[in-house]
Amino acid sequence: MGGDYGPPVTVPAALDALKRHPELKLALVGDESRLLAELKNHHAAPNDRLSIRHASQIVEMDDKPSFALRNKKDSSMRVAIELVKEGEAQAIVSAGNTGALMATARFVLKMLPGVDRPAIIAALPSKRGHTHMLDLGANVDVDSETLFQFAIMGSVLVSAVEDLSNPRVGLLNVGEEEIKGNDQVKQAGALLAECPSLNYIGFVEGNDIYLGDVDVVVCDGFVGNSVLKASEGIAKMIGQTLKDEFKRNWLTKLAALLAMPVLKGIGRRINPDKYNGASLVGLRGIVIKSHGGASRPAFLNAIEEAMREVEKDVPQRIKDQLEAILVSRV
Repeated sequence: MGGDYGPPVTVPAALDALKRHPELKLALVGDESRLLAELKNHHAAPNDRLSIRHASQIVEMDDKPSFALRNKKDSSMRVAIELVKEGEAQAIVSAGNTGALMATARFVLKMLPGVDRPAIIAALPSKRGHTHMLDLGANVDVDSETLFQFAIMGSVLVSAVEDLSNPRVGLLNVGEEEIKGNDQVKQAGALLAECPSLNYIGFVEGNDIYLGDVDVVVCDGFVGNSVLKASEGIAKMIGQTLKDEFKRNWLTKLAALLAMPVLKGIGRRINPDKYNGASLVGLRGIVIKSHGGASRPAFLNAIEEAMREVEKDVPQRIKDQLEAILVSRV
């Protein structure tokens, strides 16, 4: 029910996912009458692969997490997370209020042993494909131990969903030299350098995120969210600037026509829809956060990200890796 558009996007995306993946079963959680009406618009109805679970409340985008926890226990978000807790579903995908989703998931599902805080991780386009980055906004201020945990969780997730045996992990800093950075980053770097089970490559800078020489970039949520929003803004500015310049006169319009195959290729590589679906790692269950303004194809990608994490049993892998590392540090 959440996000900028609600059922007009989430329902057709769900139908697309069912069509593409015959093994998939989905439960739509929310206002039953609205969901049924949207299904009818697409000539569909509940069946053995598509069910509806009614929820009488909706978490609004401006609701505070504490308010949602206390006062909206029958919200679509809360009911969907409860389905995961009870084992009736293996993952939840939501485009709703990020803070409320994080708080509710943490309250209902609880943290994995050895994890102090959950983190938001997502893929960003890079020169050689994409780079995963965490935390993207769940924790604005963390200590070195938490950054260390983020690195482990990010490495395990990327290893699983990307089939990378030894993903390269970098710690975001203001320079690559050991003397640079604040105390938390320096201390986290020392912890990571002493962890033989991680392929830690050292400090990386902001430009390294997009060059493709690192698979997992670790930072706190304040920095990560700032980088994410700045990247989105730059992408929009470049796109709009190109459109404006190509429309200036008949010569630039001709140039645009000649450049169209290249422009389409670039568009496919950096299309934000392709990267929709951030994972809330560190929880005892799979929770995927879709961008609130996600389109139908973008929300489909978020569902498919949930499927990949279910298939690879990401929470259990993180739990096993953390236990092994904690034992080795005793």
